[in-house]
Amino acid sequence: MSVPGRRSWPLPAAFAVTLVMLFSPGSTVPSGPPNSDKLTHFLMFAVLVFAARYARHGVLAVALWAGAYAVVSEVLQGLLPIHRSASVWDVAADLLGVTVGLLLFWAWQRRARRADPARTAPDEG
Repeated sequence: MSVPGRRSWPLPAAFAVTLVMLFSPGSTVPSGPPNSDKLTHFLMFAVLVFAARYARHGVLAVALWAGAYAVVSEVLQGLLPIHRSASVWDVAADLLGVTVGLLLFWAWQRRARRADPARTAPDEG
């Protein structure tokens, strides 16, 4: 069995954080200013997607997986007895985070290639 490379560790860590944050009982979730949870959703999914691309998962696979995770997590929040509610606006914030996470990784990768033109990018997919 091979040991995963250092690039793969941020993804399960980010995923674990999202699981805890999205599925903690509503009574344990701190409140903030109105709609501040949208910023949290946006940031969680941007980081999750960046970590997935950093782990060398393809753009399409990451976009589809993260998009499905955004929708399914909200549906489950509404169905599970955890005193949370489903929100289409949370899904919108999640999907915006997915898009921004992909764009940030693309920009980071492009900058790295400019800094080292000899570098090849096998993780373009």
